[in-house]
Amino acid sequence: MSELIIRNETENDYRTVEKITRDAFWDVNFPGCDEHYLAHILRGHDDFIHELDLVAEIDGQVIGNIMYTKSVLIDENGAEKDILTFGPLSIAPEFQRMGYGKRLIEYSLEKAAEIGYEAVVIFGSPANYISCGFKSCKKYNVSLEDGTYPCAMLVKELKQNTLSGGKWAYRESSAYSFDEKDAEEFDKQFEKREKGYRRSQEEFYIYSRSVIK
Repeated sequence: MSELIIRNETENDYRTVEKITRDAFWDVNFPGCDEHYLAHILRGHDDFIHELDLVAEIDGQVIGNIMYTKSVLIDENGAEKDILTFGPLSIAPEFQRMGYGKRLIEYSLEKAAEIGYEAVVIFGSPANYISCGFKSCKKYNVSLEDGTYPCAMLVKELKQNTLSGGKWAYRESSAYSFDEKDAEEFDKQFEKREKGYRRSQEEFYIYSRSVIK
């Protein structure tokens, strides 16, 4: 089996990463996708963590990537705690379900802990992330600012008990806010591809609208 190399993304990787991200997410959550545009704009945002902008490579071929941004947890007294969020996380379709995504996550989490971050909050299907140590946000008393606990919001402590005993509200970076029309325009730079329906879109619809009571 070829060796997996994980390294920092370089400017020469940008378009390759965007294409992989497009291929990995196309029609998964909704018809088409906009994650490749997100990857494109994140790099220039103040909250983007360049040290955690990583690609996975096999035999000189980039097969996946992960990107991190700063986000914030706010306690009951209004004090803010800097944490991390990752996404997009992408593995080229022909290399999926081989464990490469998990290895990329685990490597990046170790690196994040070394830098000094203590927690990560993400949104995704629990089935994809619990094997990497993520748990329901409810178990850490981490809610959105409106007090709800989304089923898809998952938390991992990088420093044990860093969230114990508190009540936290999560605020994601403004980096994830963009105009869908801009994403559509950016997509025109790539080979035209028809949008369609996949059953995974129904799963995304359910998870993205479900909360824990």
